[in-house]
Amino acid sequence: MRFPPAILAVLPIIACSCARAPVIPSTPYSTGPAYSGPSAPAMRQDMYHVVGPSETLWRISKMYDVKIEDIMRANGLSSREVLARGQRLLIPRAAPLRPVIALYPSSKWKYIIIHHSATDEGTANSLFDLHNRRGFDGLGYDFIIDNGTGGKQDGQIEVSGRWVKQIDGAHCRAAGMNHQGIGICLVGNFSRERVSQKQMDSLVYLVDLLRKYYSVPRSRILGHGQVPGAATECPGLKFPWDEFWSKLK
Repeated sequence: MRFPPAILAVLPIIACSCARAPVIPSTPYSTGPAYSGPSAPAMRQDMYHVVGPSETLWRISKMYDVKIEDIMRANGLSSREVLARGQRLLIPRAAPLRPVIALYPSSKWKYIIIHHSATDEGTANSLFDLHNRRGFDGLGYDFIIDNGTGGKQDGQIEVSGRWVKQIDGAHCRAAGMNHQGIGICLVGNFSRERVSQKQMDSLVYLVDLLRKYYSVPRSRILGHGQVPGAATECPGLKFPWDEFWSKLK
């Protein structure tokens, strides 16, 4: 398969060396549109980033369009240092944040399951802790779409370690969806409130990207509560399905 220029062969790595370029296995990825408008040199600024589950220097460098070496230098990191979840990093001259979604060749993923967190606030890190306490062994979803709380931007897409490692989810036991369904969770309670426009735009972008790459038909894009055997109103009674379907490409 031939990929357009925006799709390159790379794989997230835990650490890299300043002295030599890392060896990157072949994996396509996509960088989506900036959350706060088009990238421009005048918009670059120093900022801090809190490391999420399984985030690496490679991923963070792509998110902010800053060289790995510059991030390491700004934070006094050694060439083989592994990032810790919750670690606070200075990102020098960061461009507007963009999502970085790795796409792994696989015949495993046959469904896309949409959830809400049923909480007013949340991030990948806070949901990781919540799921750990429930015995899920870390964050159960593959992707989180933030609502602007917890220091994350409204509509920001966070990637779970389950997706990076391509292992089963812990988000929908019904109909075996943990084994064959990609779990996307939007932060919020959409039985009480509406999905923000930025969250909806990010959801449409992410679902379009995943469904086209993994050949998932529209009939297999489901809300958690639409899965046979799932007794839940997730992703919420007010989730705007008509708007969502109308925006898919």
